[in-house]
Amino acid sequence: MKNTPEPVTANNDSAAAAKPAESVTMVADSGMGDVRIHDGVIATLARKAVLKVDGVSRLSGNTLVDNFAEIVGSRRMQSRAIAITVNENNQIDIEIKINIKMGYTVPDVAENVQKAVISMVEKITGMDVKFVHVLIQDVDDEIPDDDEEDEALN
Repeated sequence: MKNTPEPVTANNDSAAAAKPAESVTMVADSGMGDVRIHDGVIATLARKAVLKVDGVSRLSGNTLVDNFAEIVGSRRMQSRAIAITVNENNQIDIEIKINIKMGYTVPDVAENVQKAVISMVEKITGMDVKFVHVLIQDVDDEIPDDDEEDEALN
């Protein structure tokens, strides 16, 4: 017998409180069974959407640990920058920690991140994203192109 994760259900004692999810259950309308989407899938979709936004430098975290994790090819470091919470109505709240590039305005980048994440997650999963909270943790300097570096030396 397969060991499958239990569906996420609302706790009647704290129905108004949202809780982190191991998996998100979406009931299939066709009557063929439940479709469960793991929170890691939602985090991956959010990560891909965020990294496409102009002005985003990277997801935030501990720079030393993140650099090492990137070298060994771990995506786990990126999951620390994204938190998924599911409320009692199976609506998703997402918190994303990012660094932006120097020269971009925080409100514009944050709004573009929110729109991109909502669009991607809702389009792929069919679920409702209620909130996308964006936490700007740092501003990174852009790495100059080789041409710009050469001009600076002349």
